Amino acid sequence: MNKPTSQSKCVTSLRTAAAVGVALIAGCSGLLPSAVPPPLVYALDSARSDQRATTPIAAPERAPTLIINPTHSAPGFDTQHIVYVRVTHQLEHFARSDWIDTPARMLAPLIVSAINSAGSFRAVVPATSGIAGDLRLDTEVVRLQQEFGVLPSRVRFTLRATLVDNATRQIISWREFDETIDSQSEDPYGGVIAANRAVKLVLEQLARYCTLASATFRTTSRIDSTPTGHRLSP
Repeated sequence: MNKPTSQSKCVTSLRTAAAVGVALIAGCSGLLPSAVPPPLVYALDSARSDQRATTPIAAPERAPTLIINPTHSAPGFDTQHIVYVRVTHQLEHFARSDWIDTPARMLAPLIVSAINSAGSFRAVVPATSGIAGDLRLDTEVVRLQQEFGVLPSRVRFTLRATLVDNATRQIISWREFDETIDSQSEDPYGGVIAANRAVKLVLEQLARYCTLASATFRTTSRIDSTPTGHRLSP
């Protein structure tokens, strides 16, 4: 019987080592984490779609210019994560569902469009434009959350608005707008649909609020520019 040569022993050892390596790789592959799919991203955009379908109203004579400051967010809501609540005062985030941007940054152009469409101002421009204005609007997202403490779950959106006279730097008025919309399904997508509806309703109320402020500002300006004893009616 022929004895194996040293060369054949070496070949056999290499083959054995290779087989063991393949087996180890195959066994360890089951231990490696699988690729995590990217999160689903959503937008607040239904209000913009409605505004594009509306013909802008011509601004009245002597209408003021409104400057829109960047929207801010209350602590806990300056995030792209979609916030939900199961226990009062405890904010949680969905694992695989996000906003495409923070709610505050998504709202900023929607606010400009909503107020501009109302036709109450000569111009409605963001503060970043550098244009001087008569009035300034500051807004803050107080909350935007899906609440699971009730069935169906619901989305609550609260926006605080403050109007300031640019000339005097005095606050003219402030108001909080709050809307709660039932979700059509108990998942993030149902919450996104409800959030868009809530935002649409709040922006409609905000536009009416600013329209009233514009009318008051025009009346006050006409009175202030009239000599004493010659007060004009609105």
